[in-house]
Amino acid sequence: MTAASPTARVIVTGAGSGIGRATAVRIAAEGGHVVAADLDPARLDDLVGQCGEEAVTALAGDITEPETVRRIVAAAGGRIDGLANVAGIMDGFPPPSEVDDAVWDRVLGINLTATMRLTRAVLPAMIEAGHGSIVNVASEAALRGSAAGPTITGIDGGMRSAYAAGRGGPVMQATMPAPAAPGQVAASIVWLLSDDATNINGVVLPSDGGWSVA
Repeated sequence: MTAASPTARVIVTGAGSGIGRATAVRIAAEGGHVVAADLDPARLDDLVGQCGEEAVTALAGDITEPETVRRIVAAAGGRIDGLANVAGIMDGFPPPSEVDDAVWDRVLGINLTATMRLTRAVLPAMIEAGHGSIVNVASEAALRGSAAGPTITGIDGGMRSAYAAGRGGPVMQATMPAPAAPGQVAASIVWLLSDDATNINGVVLPSDGGWSVA
């Protein structure tokens, strides 16, 4: 797959807003076809309206459900050149003492388990074809004990813990870099998905406005 291949088919989760949408739009603009997955059908309808049905196959569903994963892979029609696992949620920044089972299960279900299941589901087609790229998008906090370099997205990033707001809020406000536009992150994702990223495998590529080196 090249960055502008008209035959490339790429699955993008969280495609209804933020980084996922920017990634889907860029792939479509470069001539690829996107299997766009999102929980919100209205957002997907808007994406199709922007990019066109010839460039986007929309699939609404909860990626924590195995049936949704099956439908996503089936929608690709047997050819999968790339997978961008972009969908993700935040937990409201509670300390461990305030994390309940429902929050724990939902965050891990979307951010970790669904990523694993989608990766597992696309690999047979990629192995058979002899090529394919998978890009997993995570918070900077997945790599170190600090919050992420912010990006303007539709994700709910509010603090739902008075303790966290009192202890961490002032620190984040004082040190956080300026928010990035979703398209800035999408540019790196689409490059990693393309054949232009030759000799690249297993790389961790921070796109955080310098937060990780501050």
